[in-house]
Amino acid sequence: MPTLMSGIVDDGIIYALENEVSRTDFILRTGVEMLIFALLAGAASIVTAYLSPRIAAGAARDLRRDLFIKVESFSQAEFDKFSSASLITRCTNDVAQVQNLANIFARMLLYAPILAIGGIIMASRRAPDMIWILAIAVVILLGFAFLIISIVMPKLKINQEMMDRLNKVSREILHGLMVIRAFGTQTHEKERFDKANADLRDLGLFIARTMAAIGPAIIFVMGFTQGLVVWVGAHHVAESGLTVGYMMAFFQYSSQVLFAFMMISFVLVMIPRAQVSAVRIAEVLNTELTITDNDSPANFADSSEERGKVVFEGVSFNYPNAEASALEKISFTALAGQTTAIIGATGSGKSTIAQLLLRFYDVSEGRITIDGLDIREVRQTDLRNKIGYVPQKGQLLSGTIETNIRYGNPDASQEDLESIAEVAQALDFINEKDGGFQSEISQGGANVSGGQRQRLSIARALAKNPEIIVFDDSFSALDFQTDAKLRKALKAHTSNATVIVIAQRVGTIINAEQILVLDEGKIVGRGTHTELLKSCPEYHEIASSQGANENEKKISG
Repeated sequence: MPTLMSGIVDDGIIYALENEVSRTDFILRTGVEMLIFALLAGAASIVTAYLSPRIAAGAARDLRRDLFIKVESFSQAEFDKFSSASLITRCTNDVAQVQNLANIFARMLLYAPILAIGGIIMASRRAPDMIWILAIAVVILLGFAFLIISIVMPKLKINQEMMDRLNKVSREILHGLMVIRAFGTQTHEKERFDKANADLRDLGLFIARTMAAIGPAIIFVMGFTQGLVVWVGAHHVAESGLTVGYMMAFFQYSSQVLFAFMMISFVLVMIPRAQVSAVRIAEVLNTELTITDNDSPANFADSSEERGKVVFEGVSFNYPNAEASALEKISFTALAGQTTAIIGATGSGKSTIAQLLLRFYDVSEGRITIDGLDIREVRQTDLRNKIGYVPQKGQLLSGTIETNIRYGNPDASQEDLESIAEVAQALDFINEKDGGFQSEISQGGANVSGGQRQRLSIARALAKNPEIIVFDDSFSALDFQTDAKLRKALKAHTSNATVIVIAQRVGTIINAEQILVLDEGKIVGRGTHTELLKSCPEYHEIASSQGANENEKKISG
């Protein structure tokens, strides 16, 4: 018997030792597995934290590039549809909203569902009778998130439109600061800016406060759910239907599931803001261009006998949404080596002719040909490479005087720059500056006078050495003497080019080979200065009101 008892005890000790060893192995094995998974999770988090901002920033970069390329291809009609302030907001703030969502999406929305699914599976294994608690909590969380979205969504579009408005008001005030100071309306403009700013602030506060409500709601739901888990779990433990260990495991897994859905709720609330911005971006990218290149474009022939010949054939034009026509049945021919001048009252359609020639708009009726080719049949790039354009408002770019003139021809030599500046009557004031051609030009040319901006704009157009030169009221900021010198120098420099001069001063166009008189979009006179004084009452009235003959005699004398 002692031997038997001894054997039984020995067997029990051996079993206990073996059982202890197996438990130790299980703990070690499980610990190693947990450590490996923790390291993998940590590595995945680091990689996600590194890649998600790069992905989001790359997507934002591509969006901005695509927007910029699209906007560059816009004709004037598309610019009339989207204001400059709105385009700036779409390229900056709207893209930033999409970038923020892309960053969070990569870090949370891909991670949270995996966390939630894993937690639900493990929780259902430990306490399937309590899974209904998680279902109720998830429904409440998602329901509250969608409620927030339904309240905020309509306001977000208005918020972006208000931001457009604030940008517009800011640009107007900054661009018109001299006029505002001259008329002493700083108080009025301050009130206008404050109203736009306050409206944006109030709406932004409403959106922020509404979206902030999701945080306390989630914390309340999580706390209530965890309390309910403990209360229901305690009853199951008391009834021996559940062990304490399984209840605590269910508690941990439920916390994991709720945390995952909390992240999903935060992302869901952010989606509407990004969606509104994405729609605004898509509006620009999906805009159909009114002016496009022909699928099989024609090419200008270098040896064409009609080189530089510009012909308007029965051209009529209506601005979008305008009731009256800007131009009606305009027909004329401008030849190389000659100056064709266009004059008329304000609003008669003079500048519209220049915009149609450059194909900023397409004609409503008729056609425009250059070198015998309809300008709609050639590439826009080829068309505008043939034309040197000087707009009404001399717009300079930030940089130096040299970079602004070279904008017309990057390959121009220093001698060419000096020659062109001399023709444009700009060389004297350039040489007077300390830096000469390297003198800085601020944005928009704000640090030079209006006349100097005009002359630099003329020099920039001449640097292209174009076949056709269009001066759109480009001499208005010049005094009579500088105007006369410039016209004389231009006559020699552009002897082989087709020159089209749009002007309001008769003295500017008095020596043109052909003068067209416009009135309410129609040509009412055609001829030389002398001929029009006799045959065209409208021209005679303009010339008389300006004393053109007397001024010209003074300049000549």
